[in-house]
Amino acid sequence: MTEEEPAITEQTVENFHGCYLLRSNSENKYYRGRTYIGYTVDPNRRQKQHNRGRKFGGACRTNNRGPWQVVVIVYGFMTNIAALQFEWAWQHPDESRRLRHSTKKTKKENALAYRLRVMAEMLSVDPWRRQALTVQWLSVEFQIDFPTNLQPPSHMTVLSGAVKTRKVTAPVTPAGKDTGRAVKTFPESTADVAIVAEDIVLSCGVCKASVEKSEQVTCLVSSCSTRFHLICLAKIFSLDDELLLPLRGSCPTCKTPVLWADLVRFRNGHYRDGIVEIQASEIFGYVAAVFTYCI
Repeated sequence: MTEEEPAITEQTVENFHGCYLLRSNSENKYYRGRTYIGYTVDPNRRQKQHNRGRKFGGACRTNNRGPWQVVVIVYGFMTNIAALQFEWAWQHPDESRRLRHSTKKTKKENALAYRLRVMAEMLSVDPWRRQALTVQWLSVEFQIDFPTNLQPPSHMTVLSGAVKTRKVTAPVTPAGKDTGRAVKTFPESTADVAIVAEDIVLSCGVCKASVEKSEQVTCLVSSCSTRFHLICLAKIFSLDDELLLPLRGSCPTCKTPVLWADLVRFRNGHYRDGIVEIQASEIFGYVAAVFTYCI
């Protein structure tokens, strides 16, 4: 972990896909200290299921071996498939080709220390080191410093505190009106409210050709909000990395540095209920600054 202490906050995460690490606090010394790794879309509900037992949705390996405590969660995966792949590799580091370099558990390591070391190694190798992931410590007493040679990439966030989840759906054009008109949706408290913009022809900020709503991505800065074809912007973002899937880049119009994952999340309906902060950190080579937008 970096020298600075991670922020302690309660995060509300939209469309959560995450992998968690549990530790048993069982009074039975045979089970106490055991660990369990799993995938979930709702960590709070999943912890309750593990602690209530198999009949209530808990896993066979955690049944009657708790209570179980969530130590850390890694989330920010774009799909459940990506999260499940991370889960499998974390559970089976000896079998994962991505972790062939990883050393096996030593006699001096307990189960928790070993699982945390594997997590740190995973975040430093492809494909995970290129993803906009967040490491959230839920049990501060077990929080560790990442080894110097296994620091998470600078675009990853390390936090401490509770996690809440919320499902969101992408804004859609009203049925029968596939006209390319812009539609904005709002939180549940104002779910019945929608603003439909006037019919306009939108053009891509890169190729200048018309861009349909189904294939567009929008700049996150409200003063810009330029539309782009997904493919056009991906090519611009990939120029520096020379990879098919970009990690980060700058808006060709306003030059604001953003993570590709945040653009895709916004396109899929995230960040629709207030202000979102975009941190331009050292990874972009710019002076740190905060950009905000509202809808």
